[in-house]
Amino acid sequence: MSTSNVAVITGASRGIGRAVARAVAEEGYRVALLARHAEALEAFRHELESEGREVLAIAGDVGRAEDVERLFAAVDRTWRRVDVLVNNAGIGVFAPLEHLRPEDFDRVLKTNLYGPYYCARAAVPLMRQSGGGYIINIGSLAGVNAFPSGSVYCASKSALRAMFDCLMLEVRHDNIKVTTIAPGSVDTEFAGQDVGQAWKIRPDDIASTVVFLLRMDARTLNSYIEMRPTRPPRKS
Repeated sequence: MSTSNVAVITGASRGIGRAVARAVAEEGYRVALLARHAEALEAFRHELESEGREVLAIAGDVGRAEDVERLFAAVDRTWRRVDVLVNNAGIGVFAPLEHLRPEDFDRVLKTNLYGPYYCARAAVPLMRQSGGGYIINIGSLAGVNAFPSGSVYCASKSALRAMFDCLMLEVRHDNIKVTTIAPGSVDTEFAGQDVGQAWKIRPDDIASTVVFLLRMDARTLNSYIEMRPTRPPRKS
């Protein structure tokens, strides 16, 4: 892969985003990283740079339009192109609908739905200038599988897929691909989960899928991919 290519990854300081950023950098991409956790993000930047990678790290909240604008302005100023966008940043708040606070409802939608919208809106014109690109969203099986206390999270992931299915049809003839990856349970600290549960999908599994998509021939598009653990959780 040409080292002139640039990938933007959100939620990149830990978990899935960190794994994707590392895998894409190892493919030869220059990487622009956005995350709220500035200290962890800066440490990751130093780690990648010590390995000879080109990295731009911006601390910010994907749910804030001004932070996304700052990210893409920095990318455009530094490298003058965007080839890949991985919309990974996401949060979950879980409670019965009647107990779900309006501010939490807004916070989940801001991060999980508005953030990818802000990023795609900024990325598509830059991709067109570069002759094409790829937008990959990290969705969730929760977008098609409802569960108690998951109302706003499930809604955000369902809407994410619908929004980017529309974008896929809008830009696929501009040499811009759009794919949503929908994993099941992933072994991360998401929503306060404990890590180290062997039965779950690992962040590196998601990263490998992203790399698989980027290596596919330009004539082929996988618009939606579901990923599931092959082993059931261990019962206590």
